[in-house]
Amino acid sequence: MVKLKDVYPLYLNNKAEQPNQDLEVTDKFTGKLAFRTALATPDIIDKAIAGATAAAEPMARLASYEKQDVLNHCVSRFRERFDELAYSLCVEAGKPIKDAEGEVTRLIDTFRIAAEEAVRNYGEVQPLDISERAKGYMGMWKRVPIGPCSFISPFNFPLNLAAHKIAPAIAMGCPFVMKPASMTPLGAIIMGEILAECDVLPEGAFSILPASRDGADLFTTDERLKMLSFTGSPDVGWALKARAGKKKVILELGGNAAVIVDKDADLDHALARIIFGAFYQSGQSCIGVQRIIIHDDIYDRFKDMLVAKAKTLVSGDPKDRNTFIGPMISEKEAARLQGWIDQAIKAGATLLCGGKRDGNMLEATLLEGVPRDCDASREEAFGPLANLSRFSDFAEALAQVNDSKFGLQAGIFTRDIHQVLDAWDVLDVGGVVVNDVSSYRVDNMPYGGVKDSGLGREGIRFAMEDMSEIRNLVIRRESAG
Repeated sequence: MVKLKDVYPLYLNNKAEQPNQDLEVTDKFTGKLAFRTALATPDIIDKAIAGATAAAEPMARLASYEKQDVLNHCVSRFRERFDELAYSLCVEAGKPIKDAEGEVTRLIDTFRIAAEEAVRNYGEVQPLDISERAKGYMGMWKRVPIGPCSFISPFNFPLNLAAHKIAPAIAMGCPFVMKPASMTPLGAIIMGEILAECDVLPEGAFSILPASRDGADLFTTDERLKMLSFTGSPDVGWALKARAGKKKVILELGGNAAVIVDKDADLDHALARIIFGAFYQSGQSCIGVQRIIIHDDIYDRFKDMLVAKAKTLVSGDPKDRNTFIGPMISEKEAARLQGWIDQAIKAGATLLCGGKRDGNMLEATLLEGVPRDCDASREEAFGPLANLSRFSDFAEALAQVNDSKFGLQAGIFTRDIHQVLDAWDVLDVGGVVVNDVSSYRVDNMPYGGVKDSGLGREGIRFAMEDMSEIRNLVIRRESAG
């Protein structure tokens, strides 16, 4: 039987510190206090940034095998603490246990990939003799760590989205300070506890600092930090970028992802995947399926299939293995989304199923005919809501996908390779997934969006590139004329 502690520390310059017990974290299903953590004050954050600054040079000097050893140690310890990590997600995030176990598996994958990439930081030999004046010259370049990094992670994937910042930073040799989401800090704290077991990391290599939004200003504005990586809401992300000064900024923001179901699709397969993509972990995923665009020839049949399946989904206690839909992160968020549903119905949309709320529990909801100016269509739902619409021409379906200020990922169910290639060319998104949903992600692929969905790419190799700078070397042979 897994049991969480009553109190957890923060990690300041590699060490556990308990300056207070000020952050209360609730069980998202029961609403009761689950545990307390320390809350970082501005002076603690300042010490962490100073520690990361001092650690920049010794972190950059770590050998590739030493960084790999740290990451492999984390993989081993995550496996040993698998049940504890999954249970913590059930409690602090309200994530159904099967989804929680899936996230721990991905956490392990992410660190395992980073361990492999830690010894693959390649550069290039470049011929420079492209004209007579450069005869006898040669060039080489390599990637070097960018320096101290600032990370801000969200509540919906408290383990894996933190891992997509921490693991490449270690693989690249960048010290970092991290602010986990205040509603779900425990996953990052446990990662800090495991990293603290690694003596090879220099003092200041990492700090894990739960902090209030107001108290975390230094994560964005402090000029000692050379990069900010933020995952969260678009409004907050773009505001941080505007205040970040000279540092590099990587943003993984929101979406209202679409999937296209063409007339030749395998409907049973598409049904299973779309139901999962729309409603897993209560729809609280930036690449969750929000818009389902269905060919006229199969629309009525597939609509009936979706509604029938959505009505069977079990809602309840996320610790129960039969639960598919658990609570949303807060009653405020559930009430917001219910308001969007009511607004859409008032504007002419048809409620196909769901729509009812009890506290922070919201039923799996399907709508059709949602006007494009409704929040439920044009904004990010970030909850268990999906909208159905029709198309008759594939180009029209692509246009519907692009009719959004977001551009993270899109899914297409089709057997036509020409339509696949057309979609890859035309869709203004960061990724196109064929015969699966927009929600599909493997942790080594380049992941990120365009438009209001962000800047830059995650996926270990690509994040390492963002956490590095190119340093060039030019050599003139003495015999050069």
